[in-house]
Amino acid sequence: MTIKAVTIGAGQAAVAFAAKLRELDAEAEILMIGGEESLPYQRPPLSKKYMTGEMEAERLLLRPAEWYADNRIECRTSTQVTRIDPATKKVHAGGEAISFDKLLIATGAAPRALPAAIGGELDNVFTLRSLADADRIASLMQEGAKALVIGGGYIGLEAAAVFATRGLKVRAIEMADRILKRVASAETAGFVRSVHEAHGVDVLENTAIERLEGNGGAVSRAVLGDGSSIDADLVVVGIGVTPNDILAREAGLVCGNGIEVDEFTRTSHPDIHAAGDVACFEFHGSRTRLESVQNAIEQAEHAAKVIAGSSEPYVPVPWFWSDQYDMKLQIAGLNAGFDNTVVRPGSHEGGQSVWYFAGETFLAVDAINDPRAYMFGKKILEMGRTVTPRQAADADFDLKALIKP
Repeated sequence: MTIKAVTIGAGQAAVAFAAKLRELDAEAEILMIGGEESLPYQRPPLSKKYMTGEMEAERLLLRPAEWYADNRIECRTSTQVTRIDPATKKVHAGGEAISFDKLLIATGAAPRALPAAIGGELDNVFTLRSLADADRIASLMQEGAKALVIGGGYIGLEAAAVFATRGLKVRAIEMADRILKRVASAETAGFVRSVHEAHGVDVLENTAIERLEGNGGAVSRAVLGDGSSIDADLVVVGIGVTPNDILAREAGLVCGNGIEVDEFTRTSHPDIHAAGDVACFEFHGSRTRLESVQNAIEQAEHAAKVIAGSSEPYVPVPWFWSDQYDMKLQIAGLNAGFDNTVVRPGSHEGGQSVWYFAGETFLAVDAINDPRAYMFGKKILEMGRTVTPRQAADADFDLKALIKP
């Protein structure tokens, strides 16, 4: 029997799913439904090389237009799905009821915006998630302009790096007592902060936004919690994301922090799967969403394998990266639950790695301009080996010994 597989969402996860399913099933009907006008494209370069002009829009595309035709994969763009009906196994989109045998929800996550009540709807106030967002921001990146970044996470810091590189006057503010509070150690945050300050970015921690004010409808300044103010021609808001799980909730699928899936990427309906930023799954004893390209690709590919007959569970080794100036931060593992870190000098000058532990159990590594530390840390996790805090801290200890057969 020919399987009809539909994806809601046309991003990294959807393309990975379609490619893998076509590889495993030459006869499957595959339909991708995406809300944006463009063919599926990479999002990570938007806050890096695309806004600097180093990468053209054409190079952002995950696959060229002819790939979809060559592989008999239908990709509908500019099409909004309005409803999922699990009972009849149909999705409603573009005024049509589309039947499916298997459905993948790959709707990703949406950036949190500032409330309109405090100026979030003023002109020149942006979140950064789409190609259209990046184009609008890039059009305002004039040398000497005053840019304000709200939020000290990776997206905000990457935007700050682009602005500083292009000659804007940049301030980055973070409400917590340090940047990267939710995702990285104080050691990693301190290193990243020093790099930004060396490039002229004014990083303000323990700083809250009271409101944004405008002139002629466009933002002109930010009033801070202490009553002081900052002039701003351009504001980028990077205060986290929320999973796009509304369609799933309205369809009665089990959702918590995103759409809950089992170890086979199945939702509470056996013929509906979810993958990528929207999917919440069991990882190391707790429900987790992994917001990364790696997870979007590998989890979606795993969904395709399950649909094609695999009975293997999805067991990821997470990895992430962030490029800021000439600093490359590579992360292997997930540091949730760590209670101890050690810093290891890098193999090259200007690099270092931070190793995370829960007691003696190795969890993750942040490698800053130190690809060897990243490679060894990732291999240790993939092979189910371990490293002790003492070994990680000892620059003379050969990490290669831990991954020998």
